[in-house]
Amino acid sequence: MRPGRRALPVGIRIALTALLVGGAGTTIAAAPGGAGAQVRPDPVADAIAASSAPGSSWAPDPVAYGHKLVTGVRVPMRDGVRLAANVDYPTDPATGQIASGPFPVLLTMTPYGKDTGQAAGLGTDDYLVERGYIDVVVDVRGTGASGGTFDLFDPKQTADGVQLVHWAAKLDHSDGTVGLHGASYLGIDQMLTAGAVGPNSPLKAIFPIVTANDIYRDTAFMGGIPDLSFDVAYLGALLPVVNLLNPLISAAVQPSTLASGLTGLLHHAKETLSYNALFLLRTFLGGPDSYDDAYWHAKDPGDVLGKIVANGIPAYLIGGEFDLFQRGEPLNYAGLQNAWAGRPVDAPMLPGQATTGRYQLLDGPYTHLAGGGVGSNFNQLELEWFDTWLKGEDTGMDRTPTPLHYYDLGTGSYTETTTYPFTGATPTTYYFDGTRSGSAPSRNDGSLVTTAPTATSASDGITWAPVSGTICARQQDQWVMGAVSLFTSHLPATVPCIDDDRVSQLGPAALTYTTAPMTSPRTIAGPIDVTLYASANTRETQWVVNVEDVAPSGTSTPLTEGALLGSARALNASRSWSVDGKMILPYHPFTKAASAPVVPGKVTRYDVQVFPTFATIAPGHRIRVTVSTADFPHLMPTPPELLKLAGGRYRVQRTASAPSSVTIPLIG
Repeated sequence: MRPGRRALPVGIRIALTALLVGGAGTTIAAAPGGAGAQVRPDPVADAIAASSAPGSSWAPDPVAYGHKLVTGVRVPMRDGVRLAANVDYPTDPATGQIASGPFPVLLTMTPYGKDTGQAAGLGTDDYLVERGYIDVVVDVRGTGASGGTFDLFDPKQTADGVQLVHWAAKLDHSDGTVGLHGASYLGIDQMLTAGAVGPNSPLKAIFPIVTANDIYRDTAFMGGIPDLSFDVAYLGALLPVVNLLNPLISAAVQPSTLASGLTGLLHHAKETLSYNALFLLRTFLGGPDSYDDAYWHAKDPGDVLGKIVANGIPAYLIGGEFDLFQRGEPLNYAGLQNAWAGRPVDAPMLPGQATTGRYQLLDGPYTHLAGGGVGSNFNQLELEWFDTWLKGEDTGMDRTPTPLHYYDLGTGSYTETTTYPFTGATPTTYYFDGTRSGSAPSRNDGSLVTTAPTATSASDGITWAPVSGTICARQQDQWVMGAVSLFTSHLPATVPCIDDDRVSQLGPAALTYTTAPMTSPRTIAGPIDVTLYASANTRETQWVVNVEDVAPSGTSTPLTEGALLGSARALNASRSWSVDGKMILPYHPFTKAASAPVVPGKVTRYDVQVFPTFATIAPGHRIRVTVSTADFPHLMPTPPELLKLAGGRYRVQRTASAPSSVTIPLIG
């Protein structure tokens, strides 16, 4: 137990740990051959081996210090708001006193309560402190013990971050250099702060884990449709519950703060109610923020990637293939590499483009809670990164020839590569065909073929449904941040509805199209575009697309998903990605100005962005595309949209003039 701290009961600590990060080590991945079993790779060994130049030798320093936590530090901001911080100092093991140093400072800004995290064993990082770093955790304004008012990724928080970097650099025993670390919200704050500090600041490196590129597209909405699962789980539960618990937790571990804790509880209750109610009205009930407007743009890490590079700040990114930010994490990597190469940050990287070890991405088989919760498993990698940039050690991390480390869901191993879109991936178009694939889950089963259709009249009918078989599917786990798999990972067997999509492929609200069996391994590598030509009897449509790996046994292992609201179908060609003349990543503006109602009876084109994946399809396995019209409770259209969707009947076209298809980047 740290000096001056009271330990909470073990049961409460476990509950808080599960609430904040979901528990360490939970991973979801297809086993080699796509069997769908859960595997637990060692990301540290693979990542350390590939994150440095060949022949480099680095080993973590042994424990050299103790640690002393100083709590209740108050940091004044320029507008008079005072933020609350805990500072963990290395101590001399012989005397127990704070070691003279000087030491680099690591900084984390959290909306979940520094004391709540500390009580759950998730506050400052002993591993790093014991190896010669000062570690600081600060409550974001309007949360924990900090003053001010909370707003999701408020630009004021970014300004706070800049000021905190300079404050941390001047702490007693500091050597004047600062690094940022943390997962999820804490990682997004890092990116925004790194983009705002300017050049030649004390900030020398960041280590963001599971971090978004575009808050609107990666988190709150998918394809212009509100992400009900995440919005309820996070905005409606996690944030307000933790914010209301924080004053009580602080009082439990520091009884002297009881009076201020009760005052803070009343303040947080009032702010939480007013903020969440207004946010709900503006965003998820059809208000102005249901579109990608200025509110969202002010919060996007993707908009500051060029500034991070211009400010000279290296970044090591950790991502997850079943994470909330599955789409955005490789885009952050590509944007940083492009900025370093003097190219547009929102463009696809070029084949053979020069890369740098200053910007790396490790993307593993993690859900959000698993990626954030296994932060301790990345301690050694994080230490190597900060030793490189804050202590000046020659680890070789700046010279790695393969800064992109992507887990292959099919083989169960990491692929070391350079560019995104992935090196060697060729976009391959498969057209929807009416011939039964031979592995039909239902009467709605068709084939995927590489020959374009020649028919003048051919289509498949599908019905809009508010609820479909996807109510029990992998995406329901992904978009509640991995809470389901956190529970099921402790069961002796996998849960069929999470690891097998066949249930969600049944009924009139789903169509499936499946390739012939692979004759040799083919790796799906990158983002996927599904082009649907369809007519409808309503002025709105809803499309949900899943891509699966179908084993000879019939098991349909989910790999990735995309969605699109019909009225949001407009494309921004300059932001869409094409390779070899084939679109692989459609970009939709999702603005009110770009929105257009569906014309009943007219064949309309919809390009659905399916989020990236990396999975080798074994010989004998098939690739399947499932088209459905609902994904409840993951996705829930706004009330005005629901009224327009009611009673919808669609026909997906398979003709020469309207060739519905999927374009998949394939290696091999």
